[in-house]
Amino acid sequence: MLLNEIEQAQRLVRTDAYQMSIGEIVTMYENSEITIDPEFQRLFRWEIGQKSKLIESLLLGIPIPSIFVFEKEDGTWELIDGLQRISTILEFMGRLREGDGLRAPSVLEATKYLPSLHNAVWEVSDRINDLTEEEQSAIDKSLQLAIRRSRIAVEILKRPSDDQTKYDLFQRLNAGGTQANAQELRNCVVLMINSDYYREIKAAAEQAVFQTVVSVTEDQQEKQRHMELAMRFLAHAQVPYDGRLDVEEYIDESAVALAKAGDAAGAASLISRTFGLLYDVAGANALRRFDGGQHTGRVGLVGLETIAVGIAKNLPAIEQLGDQAARAFVRNKIETFWAQPEVATFTSPGLRGTVRIQRTVPFGEAWFAP
Repeated sequence: MLLNEIEQAQRLVRTDAYQMSIGEIVTMYENSEITIDPEFQRLFRWEIGQKSKLIESLLLGIPIPSIFVFEKEDGTWELIDGLQRISTILEFMGRLREGDGLRAPSVLEATKYLPSLHNAVWEVSDRINDLTEEEQSAIDKSLQLAIRRSRIAVEILKRPSDDQTKYDLFQRLNAGGTQANAQELRNCVVLMINSDYYREIKAAAEQAVFQTVVSVTEDQQEKQRHMELAMRFLAHAQVPYDGRLDVEEYIDESAVALAKAGDAAGAASLISRTFGLLYDVAGANALRRFDGGQHTGRVGLVGLETIAVGIAKNLPAIEQLGDQAARAFVRNKIETFWAQPEVATFTSPGLRGTVRIQRTVPFGEAWFAP
């Protein structure tokens, strides 16, 4: 069985590998033969120290890791791993596109082995805002040539490798990095598939009503917690779970499936209507435990999976009750929910997520049925 699965999966992946110079890759980028999604650049961002160390490596001849690209139907490449490395090089050279123009060239800082990289630039430019042209230190033409001639391995995922393989490879290659958490990777995969869907969900997750109900802090927003909760909500509300996949993998697969289906307006509406109702009923307390006549504690996944998802699965029937009756119904169901004996089994110590969501989601759907 396992051997058959391996053989079938291997047929989905065709790869090739080249050694290319940095100069060749820059030329491909300028000719639109290799694509770097500009929205990825906003999701992944190196600090100047990391950028400086990469240029240091190129100048010292230290090999840098391979990049991975996906060969599109027209023969052009789409970068799926190596975003920061290639973006850093293009930005330093002043070639990185941003909007309708070019991003300002970067200025390096001193490194352990090359302290003279302090204020180093590819060439003096009036597009650099942080330093006057007199303060900038342009690297020698011979060093520019050394960087352009530096070689990097390019691993190519070729057709007929399917799109799903591209998404899987992107996540697996990036999951070990320190710059992106699971949701940031999930965001990028959804962007790859359907940028309109991603933007609709992002807009819904950034609404004040949604963020109030799920109670995310500024730090959590920076780490994309609001997007994680929005995508978890949509997954549980719209994609059945059979209990076999790891929960995180189920959320990943659901995000891919929903982005491919492409009902961005429907997904955004479900978020807005569900969380709008929750906000009207209990505001920031809607997903918090209710005990002794008051809401206490923090917002957790149990509240999201039972209360929010339960309402979403019954939303048309609840809305048919009329505004006032719907709010009264939801308020009563929320306050009595936490006293149910089954709820204690949702937070048992050591309970695996795979087991929990097989309990929470069905219970919530039944509990909030009018």
